[in-house]
Amino acid sequence: MNADTAPSSRLIAPSLFAFGIFYGGMVCIAGVLGNKQVALGPLAVEAGIFAFLLLVVTSSAVAELHGRAIANKLVVWGFVPLLMSAALTVLVLALPASDKMEAERLAAFETIMGSNLRIWLAGLVAYGTSQVLNVTIFSALKGREGSRLLYFRSAVASALSQIVDTLIFITVAFYGVFPIGALLAGQMLSKVVLSIVFVPPLILMFVKLGRSMDRSAA
Repeated sequence: MNADTAPSSRLIAPSLFAFGIFYGGMVCIAGVLGNKQVALGPLAVEAGIFAFLLLVVTSSAVAELHGRAIANKLVVWGFVPLLMSAALTVLVLALPASDKMEAERLAAFETIMGSNLRIWLAGLVAYGTSQVLNVTIFSALKGREGSRLLYFRSAVASALSQIVDTLIFITVAFYGVFPIGALLAGQMLSKVVLSIVFVPPLILMFVKLGRSMDRSAA
């Protein structure tokens, strides 16, 4: 068998390929969704939280299936679509609008997409720090517990990383602009509740799906 026909040992696992594509999409959409505040009971939270929690789910599932090093690489590569989407947004905002575009639509677009540099910076720092922290805690707990207690490991890692994410993002983005105490408390409470209630079963589902994809390709 020659080199052209020999199977490559560097082929990516189907689950890692699929989750990598999904992860990149969630990185990009999180910032767009964050422009809307949604009501969760008495709490008001930015809607980007849903995409961001799916990033936590995906990176945790990759850590469970392929190890901490691969999951951290996924987080690092996540900066590529994040930075490219930011650069393209700046470019599109700088280009002159067509005179055929309705003024109301243009104003709405510029309002939604025209986030300032401080918010972009806050998102970058919060994303990198909290995602690496999530993978680190999740993997460290696995080192102690083995493959057991996946639900517990998922809830702890997600909740702690989301607390750090909220502290960084809200402080960097809004400190000095307006009082941030109430916003911090509301965001933390909602993220911790969602991390404990919804993230662990989603991670279990992603891990099961990933193992099924990899077995089918074996």
